[in-house]
Amino acid sequence: MKRRKNDLIQLAVLVTLGAAVILSLVLPQILQRQSRPEILSVSILTRDTDSSLWTNTRLGMEQAADKLNAELRFLSLSAPNDAAEQDSLLRREIEGGADAVIAVPADPDAFAATLSELSPSCPVVSMESPAEGVTGTVAADPEALGQTLAAALLEDWTAGPVLLLDTGGGINDAITARLEAAHAALTDAGVPAAVRTCTGEELAAGLGALLADTGSRWVMTFDAVSTLRAAEGIELARRSVPLYGVGSTVDIISGLEQGNIAASATWSDYAAGYLAVEQAVAAAHGEDATFTPLPFSILRGEDIYEPNNQKLLFPVAS
Repeated sequence: MKRRKNDLIQLAVLVTLGAAVILSLVLPQILQRQSRPEILSVSILTRDTDSSLWTNTRLGMEQAADKLNAELRFLSLSAPNDAAEQDSLLRREIEGGADAVIAVPADPDAFAATLSELSPSCPVVSMESPAEGVTGTVAADPEALGQTLAAALLEDWTAGPVLLLDTGGGINDAITARLEAAHAALTDAGVPAAVRTCTGEELAAGLGALLADTGSRWVMTFDAVSTLRAAEGIELARRSVPLYGVGSTVDIISGLEQGNIAASATWSDYAAGYLAVEQAVAAAHGEDATFTPLPFSILRGEDIYEPNNQKLLFPVAS
Protein backbone atom coordinates (compact mmCIF):
# COMPACT_ATOMS: atom_id res chain seq x y z
CA MET A 1 0.00 0.00 0.00
CA LYS A 2 2.83 2.35 0.96
CA ARG A 3 4.66 1.54 -2.27
CA ARG A 4 1.53 2.28 -4.33
CA LYS A 5 1.19 5.60 -2.55
CA ASN A 6 4.82 6.49 -3.38
CA ASP A 7 4.23 5.56 -7.01
CA LEU A 8 1.24 7.88 -7.14
CA ILE A 9 3.26 10.73 -5.61
CA GLN A 10 6.07 10.20 -8.13
CA LEU A 11 3.54 10.16 -10.97
CA ALA A 12 1.99 13.39 -9.75
CA VAL A 13 5.42 15.01 -9.55
CA LEU A 14 6.25 13.87 -13.09
CA VAL A 15 2.92 15.18 -14.42
CA THR A 16 3.51 18.52 -12.69
CA LEU A 17 7.02 18.79 -14.10
CA GLY A 18 5.78 17.86 -17.56
CA ALA A 19 3.06 20.47 -17.39
CA ALA A 20 5.60 23.05 -16.28
CA VAL A 21 7.86 22.22 -19.22
CA ILE A 22 4.94 22.50 -21.66
CA LEU A 23 3.84 25.81 -20.17
CA SER A 24 7.40 27.15 -20.34
CA LEU A 25 7.40 26.41 -24.06
CA VAL A 26 3.87 27.47 -24.95
CA LEU A 27 3.18 30.38 -22.60
CA PRO A 28 5.74 32.80 -24.13
CA GLN A 29 4.22 32.21 -27.55
CA ILE A 30 0.73 32.84 -26.22
CA LEU A 31 1.82 36.01 -24.45
CA GLN A 32 3.72 37.19 -27.51
CA ARG A 33 0.66 36.60 -29.67
CA GLN A 34 -1.52 38.50 -27.24
CA SER A 35 0.92 41.39 -26.92
CA ARG A 36 1.58 41.64 -30.65
CA PRO A 37 -0.36 44.64 -32.02
CA GLU A 38 -3.06 44.01 -34.56
CA ILE A 39 -2.02 44.48 -38.17
CA LEU A 40 -3.45 47.78 -39.42
CA SER A 41 -4.64 48.27 -42.97
CA VAL A 42 -3.48 51.61 -44.41
CA SER A 43 -4.70 52.74 -47.84
CA ILE A 44 -2.45 55.04 -49.89
CA LEU A 45 -4.11 57.24 -52.55
CA THR A 46 -1.83 59.09 -55.00
CA ARG A 47 -2.74 61.78 -57.52
CA ASP A 48 -0.21 60.79 -60.19
CA THR A 49 0.18 57.81 -62.49
CA ASP A 50 3.99 57.92 -62.68
CA SER A 51 5.24 55.45 -60.05
CA SER A 52 8.84 56.70 -60.41
CA LEU A 53 7.81 59.87 -58.56
CA TRP A 54 7.04 57.70 -55.53
CA THR A 55 10.12 55.49 -55.37
CA ASN A 56 11.70 56.96 -52.24
CA THR A 57 8.36 57.91 -50.66
CA ARG A 58 7.18 54.33 -50.99
CA LEU A 59 10.47 53.05 -49.57
CA GLY A 60 9.94 55.17 -46.46
CA MET A 61 6.32 54.06 -46.15
CA GLU A 62 7.21 50.40 -46.40
CA GLN A 63 9.99 50.77 -43.82
CA ALA A 64 7.57 52.39 -41.36
CA ALA A 65 4.88 49.81 -42.07
CA ASP A 66 7.31 46.96 -41.41
CA LYS A 67 8.32 48.48 -38.10
CA LEU A 68 4.79 49.38 -36.99
CA ASN A 69 3.01 46.21 -38.13
CA ALA A 70 0.91 47.87 -40.81
CA GLU A 71 -0.18 46.59 -44.19
CA LEU A 72 -0.12 49.11 -47.05
CA ARG A 73 -2.48 49.20 -50.00
CA PHE A 74 -1.28 51.51 -52.82
CA LEU A 75 -3.97 52.86 -55.16
CA SER A 76 -3.03 54.90 -58.25
CA LEU A 77 -5.28 56.87 -60.56
CA SER A 78 -5.81 55.88 -64.19
CA ALA A 79 -5.36 59.55 -65.20
CA PRO A 80 -3.31 62.23 -63.38
CA ASN A 81 -5.24 64.43 -60.94
CA ASP A 82 -8.57 62.69 -61.60
CA ALA A 83 -10.47 64.02 -58.57
CA ALA A 84 -13.61 62.03 -59.38
CA GLU A 85 -11.73 58.73 -59.47
CA GLN A 86 -9.87 59.60 -56.28
CA ASP A 87 -13.18 60.43 -54.61
CA SER A 88 -14.52 57.00 -55.59
CA LEU A 89 -11.42 55.28 -54.20
CA LEU A 90 -11.56 57.30 -50.98
CA ARG A 91 -15.17 56.31 -50.40
CA ARG A 92 -14.46 52.67 -51.14
CA GLU A 93 -11.50 52.46 -48.78
CA ILE A 94 -13.22 54.23 -45.88
CA GLU A 95 -16.46 52.28 -46.27
CA GLY A 96 -14.43 49.10 -46.73
CA GLY A 97 -12.97 49.42 -43.25
CA ALA A 98 -9.48 50.84 -43.77
CA ASP A 99 -7.81 51.55 -40.44
CA ALA A 100 -6.17 54.68 -41.89
CA VAL A 101 -5.91 56.52 -45.20
CA ILE A 102 -2.99 58.53 -46.58
CA ALA A 103 -3.71 60.62 -49.66
CA VAL A 104 -2.24 63.27 -51.95
CA PRO A 105 -5.48 65.17 -52.70
CA ALA A 106 -6.08 65.80 -56.39
CA ASP A 107 -8.65 68.45 -55.43
CA PRO A 108 -8.38 69.43 -51.74
CA ASP A 109 -11.83 71.07 -51.69
CA ALA A 110 -13.55 68.03 -53.19
CA PHE A 111 -11.53 65.78 -50.90
CA ALA A 112 -12.65 67.80 -47.88
CA ALA A 113 -16.28 67.66 -49.00
CA THR A 114 -16.14 63.86 -49.19
CA LEU A 115 -14.61 63.64 -45.72
CA SER A 116 -17.32 65.92 -44.36
CA GLU A 117 -20.00 63.73 -45.89
CA LEU A 118 -18.52 60.41 -44.72
CA SER A 119 -17.30 61.53 -41.27
CA PRO A 120 -14.77 58.67 -41.28
CA SER A 121 -13.89 57.01 -37.99
CA CYS A 122 -10.41 56.24 -39.30
CA PRO A 123 -7.67 58.88 -39.47
CA VAL A 124 -6.95 60.47 -42.85
CA VAL A 125 -3.50 61.97 -43.42
CA SER A 126 -2.82 64.18 -46.43
CA MET A 127 0.49 64.73 -48.19
CA GLU A 128 1.60 67.76 -50.22
CA SER A 129 -1.69 69.70 -49.81
CA PRO A 130 -3.75 70.22 -46.66
CA ALA A 131 -7.49 69.61 -46.74
CA GLU A 132 -10.26 70.42 -44.30
CA GLY A 133 -11.12 67.47 -42.09
CA VAL A 134 -7.83 65.55 -42.33
CA THR A 135 -6.00 64.38 -39.21
CA GLY A 136 -2.88 66.23 -40.35
CA THR A 137 -0.66 66.99 -43.32
CA VAL A 138 2.88 65.86 -44.13
CA ALA A 139 4.36 68.54 -46.40
CA ALA A 140 6.86 71.33 -46.68
CA ASP A 141 5.58 74.83 -45.93
CA PRO A 142 4.39 75.98 -49.40
CA GLU A 143 4.83 79.72 -48.84
CA ALA A 144 8.34 79.29 -47.44
CA LEU A 145 9.22 76.96 -50.32
CA GLY A 146 8.04 79.44 -52.95
CA GLN A 147 9.95 82.29 -51.33
CA THR A 148 13.13 80.23 -51.05
CA LEU A 149 12.94 79.04 -54.65
CA ALA A 150 12.51 82.64 -55.78
CA ALA A 151 15.56 83.62 -53.68
CA ALA A 152 17.60 80.96 -55.49
CA LEU A 153 16.62 82.45 -58.85
CA LEU A 154 17.37 85.97 -57.63
CA GLU A 155 20.92 84.88 -56.79
CA ASP A 156 21.44 84.12 -60.49
CA TRP A 157 19.17 86.66 -62.16
CA THR A 158 20.78 89.18 -64.46
CA ALA A 159 17.92 90.49 -66.62
CA GLY A 160 14.72 89.47 -68.36
CA PRO A 161 11.25 88.24 -67.41
CA VAL A 162 10.62 85.04 -65.45
CA LEU A 163 7.93 82.59 -66.57
CA LEU A 164 6.03 81.03 -63.66
CA LEU A 165 4.09 77.93 -64.67
CA ASP A 166 0.80 77.25 -62.90
CA THR A 167 0.08 73.54 -63.34
CA GLY A 168 -2.25 73.25 -60.35
CA GLY A 169 -5.39 73.68 -62.42
CA GLY A 170 -6.73 76.10 -59.84
CA ILE A 171 -7.39 73.24 -57.42
CA ASN A 172 -3.96 72.23 -56.10
CA ASP A 173 -3.51 74.43 -53.04
CA ALA A 174 0.18 73.54 -52.56
CA ILE A 175 1.19 74.50 -56.12
CA THR A 176 -0.88 77.68 -55.96
CA ALA A 177 0.61 78.73 -52.61
CA ARG A 178 4.18 78.05 -53.81
CA LEU A 179 3.61 80.02 -57.01
CA GLU A 180 1.98 83.00 -55.29
CA ALA A 181 4.79 83.24 -52.73
CA ALA A 182 7.45 83.07 -55.46
CA HIS A 183 5.61 85.64 -57.59
CA ALA A 184 5.39 88.04 -54.65
CA ALA A 185 9.10 87.64 -53.86
CA LEU A 186 10.12 88.29 -57.47
CA THR A 187 7.79 91.29 -57.77
CA ASP A 188 9.11 92.78 -54.53
CA ALA A 189 12.63 92.45 -55.96
CA GLY A 190 11.59 94.31 -59.13
CA VAL A 191 11.86 91.27 -61.38
CA PRO A 192 9.20 91.05 -64.14
CA ALA A 193 7.25 87.80 -63.87
CA ALA A 194 4.59 86.29 -66.12
CA VAL A 195 2.23 83.54 -64.95
CA ARG A 196 0.85 81.06 -67.44
CA THR A 197 -1.52 78.19 -66.75
CA CYS A 198 -1.10 74.77 -68.36
CA THR A 199 -1.03 71.11 -67.47
CA GLY A 200 2.19 69.26 -66.79
CA GLU A 201 1.51 67.10 -69.83
CA GLU A 202 1.32 70.15 -72.14
CA LEU A 203 4.68 71.57 -71.10
CA ALA A 204 7.00 69.38 -73.14
CA ALA A 205 5.47 70.40 -76.46
CA GLY A 206 4.14 73.82 -75.52
CA LEU A 207 6.87 75.48 -73.45
CA GLY A 208 8.67 76.94 -76.47
CA ALA A 209 5.54 78.86 -77.46
CA LEU A 210 5.04 80.14 -73.91
CA LEU A 211 8.63 81.40 -73.78
CA ALA A 212 8.21 83.17 -77.11
CA ASP A 213 4.87 84.66 -76.06
CA THR A 214 6.19 86.11 -72.80
CA GLY A 215 9.78 86.83 -73.84
CA SER A 216 10.88 85.00 -70.69
CA ARG A 217 14.52 84.10 -70.11
CA TRP A 218 13.94 82.15 -66.89
CA VAL A 219 11.42 79.43 -65.95
CA MET A 220 10.01 78.36 -62.62
CA THR A 221 7.82 75.32 -61.87
CA PHE A 222 6.27 74.17 -58.60
CA ASP A 223 5.93 70.40 -58.60
CA ALA A 224 8.01 67.43 -59.73
CA VAL A 225 5.95 66.49 -62.79
CA SER A 226 5.98 69.99 -64.29
CA THR A 227 9.70 70.35 -63.51
CA LEU A 228 10.44 67.23 -65.55
CA ARG A 229 8.14 68.25 -68.40
CA ALA A 230 9.57 71.79 -68.46
CA ALA A 231 13.10 70.37 -68.74
CA GLU A 232 11.93 68.32 -71.73
CA GLY A 233 10.24 71.40 -73.23
CA ILE A 234 13.39 73.51 -72.94
CA GLU A 235 15.39 70.79 -74.68
CA LEU A 236 12.79 70.39 -77.45
CA ALA A 237 12.69 74.15 -77.99
CA ARG A 238 16.50 74.20 -78.10
CA ARG A 239 16.55 77.09 -75.71
CA SER A 240 19.16 77.86 -73.07
CA VAL A 241 16.79 78.85 -70.28
CA PRO A 242 17.58 78.32 -66.56
CA LEU A 243 14.91 76.20 -64.89
CA TYR A 244 14.05 76.36 -61.18
CA GLY A 245 11.76 73.61 -59.94
CA VAL A 246 10.65 71.27 -57.21
CA GLY A 247 11.46 67.63 -56.50
CA SER A 248 14.26 65.12 -56.15
CA THR A 249 13.36 62.22 -58.42
CA VAL A 250 16.11 60.37 -60.28
CA ASP A 251 15.35 62.30 -63.48
CA ILE A 252 15.42 65.66 -61.68
CA ILE A 253 18.75 64.79 -60.05
CA SER A 254 20.05 63.85 -63.49
CA GLY A 255 18.83 67.19 -64.86
CA LEU A 256 20.62 69.05 -62.07
CA GLU A 257 23.81 67.11 -62.67
CA GLN A 258 23.72 67.80 -66.41
CA GLY A 259 22.89 71.48 -65.92
CA ASN A 260 19.43 71.24 -67.53
CA ILE A 261 17.87 72.29 -64.20
CA ALA A 262 19.50 75.20 -62.36
CA ALA A 263 18.08 74.45 -58.91
CA SER A 264 15.34 72.44 -57.23
CA ALA A 265 13.57 72.74 -53.89
CA THR A 266 13.95 69.31 -52.32
CA TRP A 267 13.10 67.42 -49.16
CA SER A 268 13.47 63.80 -48.12
CA ASP A 269 10.72 61.83 -49.86
CA TYR A 270 11.77 58.86 -47.76
CA ALA A 271 11.20 60.82 -44.54
CA ALA A 272 7.87 62.13 -45.83
CA GLY A 273 6.62 58.60 -46.54
CA TYR A 274 7.89 57.27 -43.21
CA LEU A 275 6.29 60.11 -41.24
CA ALA A 276 2.96 59.79 -43.05
CA VAL A 277 2.64 56.12 -42.12
CA GLU A 278 4.00 56.68 -38.61
CA GLN A 279 1.47 59.42 -37.87
CA ALA A 280 -1.42 57.55 -39.50
CA VAL A 281 -0.71 54.44 -37.42
CA ALA A 282 -0.34 56.49 -34.24
CA ALA A 283 -3.70 58.16 -34.87
CA ALA A 284 -5.32 54.79 -35.64
CA HIS A 285 -4.14 53.57 -32.22
CA GLY A 286 -5.71 56.62 -30.60
CA GLU A 287 -2.36 58.26 -29.91
CA ASP A 288 -1.56 61.91 -30.49
CA ALA A 289 -0.04 62.53 -33.91
CA THR A 290 2.36 65.44 -34.30
CA PHE A 291 2.59 67.17 -37.66
CA THR A 292 5.30 69.72 -38.39
CA PRO A 293 6.37 71.13 -41.80
CA LEU A 294 8.96 69.03 -43.61
CA PRO A 295 12.39 70.67 -43.79
CA PHE A 296 13.52 71.44 -47.34
CA SER A 297 16.53 72.94 -49.07
CA ILE A 298 17.59 74.27 -52.45
CA LEU A 299 19.70 71.79 -54.38
CA ARG A 300 22.04 72.68 -57.24
CA GLY A 301 24.09 70.37 -59.43
CA GLU A 302 27.30 71.04 -57.54
CA ASP A 303 25.65 70.05 -54.25
CA ILE A 304 24.48 66.58 -55.22
CA TYR A 305 27.49 64.64 -53.97
CA GLU A 306 27.75 66.28 -50.58
CA PRO A 307 27.37 63.56 -47.89
CA ASN A 308 24.20 65.01 -46.36
CA ASN A 309 22.55 65.34 -49.76
CA GLN A 310 23.51 61.79 -50.68
CA LYS A 311 21.62 60.54 -47.63
CA LEU A 312 18.61 62.68 -48.55
CA LEU A 313 18.54 61.74 -52.24
CA PHE A 314 19.50 58.08 -52.04
CA PRO A 315 18.16 56.66 -48.75
CA VAL A 316 18.82 53.06 -47.76
CA ALA A 317 16.23 51.27 -45.65
CA SER A 318 17.63 49.79 -42.45
